[in-house]
Amino acid sequence: MLGRHFSRLSYRGTAYNGWQSQAAGHTVTVQQVVQKAICTLTGEDIQITGCGRTDAGVHARDYVAHFEAANLPDADTTVYKLNRMLPDDIAIHSIIQVHNDAHARFDASSRSYEYRLHTSKSPFVHESWLYPYGRPDADMLNTAAAIVMDYTDFATFCKTKTDVKTTLCHITESRWTSRDGVYTYHITADRFLRGMIRLIVGMCLNYERGKISEQDIRTALDSGTRTGHDWSVPAEGLMLCDIRYPYMDALGVYTGDTAF
Repeated sequence: MLGRHFSRLSYRGTAYNGWQSQAAGHTVTVQQVVQKAICTLTGEDIQITGCGRTDAGVHARDYVAHFEAANLPDADTTVYKLNRMLPDDIAIHSIIQVHNDAHARFDASSRSYEYRLHTSKSPFVHESWLYPYGRPDADMLNTAAAIVMDYTDFATFCKTKTDVKTTLCHITESRWTSRDGVYTYHITADRFLRGMIRLIVGMCLNYERGKISEQDIRTALDSGTRTGHDWSVPAEGLMLCDIRYPYMDALGVYTGDTAF
């Protein structure tokens, strides 16, 4: 019997042109690789839908996708077999059956990302970007990060030539932490615009370096224009780390709604 399933997975995005399959088909995406594995396992023509796009080179520690299948083995067997088929940089963690109207993208209530940078060269720091300008002042980074909490329209931090219908986002977390030379930006919102987080991180770093002032940032956000010192930091430091749904917690803990 055909049923809808949610899968929680993670991937290192270095080798991929983002999550979403491309119309031209000349590049490899995470969706393309995972979908092919599921089709091979089930013998069905299956389309998977992700919880959102991630850009080329961006990683995901907690990503959710849904698909419909009729010939799926039990969950443990499916996870085991898919992980044997998939490359080392993609891992399936769980698969559960949900109601047929549950949607990995549209039902998500929040998404959390981390951007991580390190300040000294190390061959063992993965999914992190080497920041070449010394150790930044964490208090100044947090001053800049707090500014975005006062706004809901983020046209200032949206890449051009994108087809979004609205630039409104509701941010509930925007802060920096630091430990042992590793700086991590934490941000949570109901949705994000294309390139938004990398531009916000660049804004924070430019503020700390004295390239822009707090008033420059607020003026840009108020007017929906650029700050004049746009900096989209490299993709390798960005990771999707948590997806929340109103009817489940971590894809398996039922919290009282009716999606199951």
